[in-house]
Amino acid sequence: MVIRLLLIGACSLSGYFIALKYYTFPLSLVGLISGLFLSIFVIQIEQAIRKLSLRVIFGGVVGTVIGLLIAFLFTCGLKFMPGLEGHDIIPWGYIYVIVTFILGYLGLVLGSKKSEDFHFLQSAAPKDEKQDYRILDTSVIIDGRMADICGTGFIEGTLVVPRFVLDELQLIADSSDHMKRSRGRRGLDILNRMQKSDGVKIEIVDIDFPKVKGVDSKLVALAKKQGGTIVTNDYNLNKVAELQGIKILNINDLANALKPLVLPGEAMTVRVIKEGKEAGQGLAYLDDGTMVVVDNGTRYMGKDVEVVVTSVLQTSAGRMIFSGMKDDERNSVSA
Repeated sequence: MVIRLLLIGACSLSGYFIALKYYTFPLSLVGLISGLFLSIFVIQIEQAIRKLSLRVIFGGVVGTVIGLLIAFLFTCGLKFMPGLEGHDIIPWGYIYVIVTFILGYLGLVLGSKKSEDFHFLQSAAPKDEKQDYRILDTSVIIDGRMADICGTGFIEGTLVVPRFVLDELQLIADSSDHMKRSRGRRGLDILNRMQKSDGVKIEIVDIDFPKVKGVDSKLVALAKKQGGTIVTNDYNLNKVAELQGIKILNINDLANALKPLVLPGEAMTVRVIKEGKEAGQGLAYLDDGTMVVVDNGTRYMGKDVEVVVTSVLQTSAGRMIFSGMKDDERNSVSA
């Protein structure tokens, strides 16, 4: 932001003083306004270029150079064509400018569109060796548990963070909403901590999909293109990616697998803290955050009660334990 303000100030002042050299004060303001609009135009171009991948930029540069070279050869050849040689009445300067602009623009467009054909810019890995791309999404970075897992040494190698995920993190960190801003800054701090972890390399890739809307859709497109695995804790992204055949590593699945096993018939003591969705149901939570549904538990609100596990439901969204009051079970048995 500071650099952009400096650019706007420099262009505006330059335009003003250049115009002031040739015109009086009122007209010199036209130069100031022109410099202002020029700086805004440059900033817009810079923001557009940041969203492009390196391959697209390289293709555009190569196409533009080829287009300008063809324009130069074409206009030079026109001067020596029979019937045109020596005719000063022909405006060669205008023709050169027009042909150069047209062919340069065509080279820029065709070069950027055909950039996918530059296979030598891709990774030089052997074709028979499939790389293991583990792509981090925004939610799993902000969550923080992935950084703890990397710190333990259970995960090694390269973790990929797409540029559009990093841009989303920065957008959240710059949000006017206090909660979103805190989450975004937490994500950036966690990503910085992961970069310093031993055995783990964070790679920022500039591959983007301008025609694809939404970060989740872009993650799926990148995983398809690179044959990678998406690391997330987003339940919806998990399901959408699985439907499209994308491999998913869900942090919630890992957390559920590491939780102590709870079996039906096992007794435990919990504190009922609120009502459930069904009539008479009470809700309690274990130390690890697992929700316990207590049948007929509303009458024990705010109390510690002993319950018996009746069933366990485990999904990618988390684990739920269904239970009944232990006293009710004794009464039913004695009856």
